[in-house]
Amino acid sequence: MARYTGPTDRINRRFGVALFGPSKALERRPYPPGQHGARGARKKRSDYGVALNEKQKLRLQYGILEKQFRRYFAEAQRRRGITGDILVQLLETRLDNVVYRLGLGNTRRAARQFVGHGHIKVNGRRVDIPSYCVKPGDVISVVEAGRSQQLGNRALDLTQIRPVADWLTFDRDKLSGTVNRLPEAEEIDTMVNVQLVVELYSR
Repeated sequence: MARYTGPTDRINRRFGVALFGPSKALERRPYPPGQHGARGARKKRSDYGVALNEKQKLRLQYGILEKQFRRYFAEAQRRRGITGDILVQLLETRLDNVVYRLGLGNTRRAARQFVGHGHIKVNGRRVDIPSYCVKPGDVISVVEAGRSQQLGNRALDLTQIRPVADWLTFDRDKLSGTVNRLPEAEEIDTMVNVQLVVELYSR
């Protein structure tokens, strides 16, 4: 199961946004990493460099590698509609992201691990594939085992102030959520200019 396992605070500081969740390092040192990072703005980037940055931010935010990201883009291009909106929708409906949106993971990394360790069921069947694509009507729940329930409740304690996305409903008592519909593009906060990503891959 390929995933990014490198440093996160350096990446957050490089892009100036908390891609991996709250970052104390970014708050303490809000400038790029490296010996010249604190000396001010770096040289102006080309249009290609700006678009590449946006693509890297989107890819890292959802925790996927380049090859898989290209497959998502190819699928978004194949479908009818606005490519950028479909791309973000495909990323947002990954099982690990839905688990994160339900509050069963403090970060997407934690949600991915929660899924990968077999603590999640979809429509009553255990699913341990983080990239599994959910559909409207799917029911995502925590496995009934005591350890899984304990981890689920612990995650909810950490995320209780974070609201559940409008396209999902969640029953905290049953540790079960439902995908009511697919998310709209304007409902998804990606911190990225997705149009630049589309232009980058369309060159």
